[in-house]
Amino acid sequence: MGGINPAGRTSGHQAFRRTVLDALPADQQRQTLDGLAALMRLVKATETGWQDASGNRVEAPSEQFRDQVLNHTLVRRNEDKRFQTPGLATNRQASMGLDAPMRFRLSRRQLPEHIPPSWEVHPLDARQVEVTVPAGSLDVLLPDAQTSKVSTAAQLPSGFDPAGLYRSVHHPRGLSMAIFAASDCLGASGLHWESLRQRLDPDLIAVYAGNSIGQMDDQGWGGLLKSLVSGNRATSKQMPLGYGQMPADFLNAYVLGSVGGTGAALGACASFLYNLRLGIDDIRAGRRRVVMVGTADAPITPEIIEGFRAMGALADDASLKALDALSLLTDSDYQRACRPFARNCGFTMAEASQFVLLMDDSLAMEIGADILGSVPDVFVNADGYKRSISAPGIGNYITLGKAASLVRDILGEKALRERTFVHAHGTSTPKNRTTESHVFDQVARANGLFDWPLVAVKAFVGHSQGSAAGDQLTSALGSFAHGLLPGIPTLDAVADDVHGERLRLFAEPQRFTADAAFINAKGFGGNNATGVVLSPQVTEKLLLQRHGSQALAAWKSRREAVREQAQAYLEQADRGHYQPRYQFGEAVLEGPELTVHADSITIPGYAHSVSLKVPNPFGHVDDEGGENS
Repeated sequence: MGGINPAGRTSGHQAFRRTVLDALPADQQRQTLDGLAALMRLVKATETGWQDASGNRVEAPSEQFRDQVLNHTLVRRNEDKRFQTPGLATNRQASMGLDAPMRFRLSRRQLPEHIPPSWEVHPLDARQVEVTVPAGSLDVLLPDAQTSKVSTAAQLPSGFDPAGLYRSVHHPRGLSMAIFAASDCLGASGLHWESLRQRLDPDLIAVYAGNSIGQMDDQGWGGLLKSLVSGNRATSKQMPLGYGQMPADFLNAYVLGSVGGTGAALGACASFLYNLRLGIDDIRAGRRRVVMVGTADAPITPEIIEGFRAMGALADDASLKALDALSLLTDSDYQRACRPFARNCGFTMAEASQFVLLMDDSLAMEIGADILGSVPDVFVNADGYKRSISAPGIGNYITLGKAASLVRDILGEKALRERTFVHAHGTSTPKNRTTESHVFDQVARANGLFDWPLVAVKAFVGHSQGSAAGDQLTSALGSFAHGLLPGIPTLDAVADDVHGERLRLFAEPQRFTADAAFINAKGFGGNNATGVVLSPQVTEKLLLQRHGSQALAAWKSRREAVREQAQAYLEQADRGHYQPRYQFGEAVLEGPELTVHADSITIPGYAHSVSLKVPNPFGHVDDEGGENS
């Protein structure tokens, strides 16, 4: 796994450790804070030790920069300059009443393409003209600056800029995050991608990655859609780079060099799980052996935030003040803005990119992969008829019910009752706390569960839209590795309308040994999904049943070298040294270089040909139109 979110880097469980920091041993706390300080460019690692931005020696970044790291990660006051004084750049429509003719000078280039018939235009020289507008009414747009009504966000750690780590040129932020996240995933795997790629028919690899909204910042569709009314020119990059499936396209073209399966399933807040399901189905059906799955969302833009605020979905400043009867909000109030299952008023917009590398079990054992867990299935169901597109529905009862049934069949009733936990969607809206908790309550009652542990990581990292379930899944893998469940630190008290009789809701991290976790998503419009992830210990038991003890021992032996490579990457990453994999314009093929046969295609640079033999689902039909088989 690899990625980046407001808690830090995904690989090595850095982001997870940030969410359980105070429950970690002292050495892991120090390692986490040192790594975050390097990520945030507060310090840099040299051969002789740590240095700050001015080149001064730093003995202990975890002590010197502790407060800065803690205050500039996770949910906090929005640090984007666009949202700060004097405010968001806007225009206000106005109709000016002119008592007398108005004269002004303009560059010829600034004249409207269609000059109003009442205007008189007189050339002054080769570049300038004088315009006379007669008395009367003149419709204009007046430049303005609007104070944002939403001042909280869950941004990537301050100082971290993925676009600055590779040769990016006008890349939207989400795509830069995808490049970093996928590279982080490959580095942390301990595997050499080119070697892995050359082992396989190129068609046995796939990438399923996207986001829920598209690239809506100025480098993508955001800049394109407002170009005409803002007086700016559209660029040749904005249209293509704005597509929602572009994270997959970027990975194929610039990171993996894959010619295999590709695509993106967009399902609002459930998008990560939708893509995970595509990968699992491909592997189970034997169509692919390696699948990279992920999302990259960067929706912290003025327009997107205003859109969700207009829906009443966000924790805006006025609502936060009313919630706590405050006249003024402080930094600590913004840090507490996201309160799943407590008294709350809306969600907090976030950005994140998360990627996981899936393999079939035989290949994983053959190459000595370090297995972090396994995903037996992801269930997706719609809501049926609804009162409105944003109203709650019934689909999530089906997805979680199926997931619980699967875990019971795999692990037994005792494990389901005692060694599973739920990663809630937990948006921090009043409607979600009631509806999602009712889903949990009903499924718990049906399966005889009491005291079912509930985790809601949006309290730390906000709501990253399509990447939200990726934040949940990677956090669950952190819980398996560390034996800790993150609490809900903003949970002063469980709200009265939460159905919590059979749930365990807690504020501080808790020790817990889990066999499985449920990753739940309740997406806008009725895009419900629940994924099951099994712990590495349970996964090993399943591998033992399927492959036997001798194969398991051989896999563990091969795994040692892979773990050494992964550890070498993590040590460099913790020191702030990253090398995103970005291969622009390298080994480009366009068609004439291929050797095309009836049953295969040979591609230069690929060790195996692509087989063109595909299963025939219909049987053969002879020339006379009769069926032979």
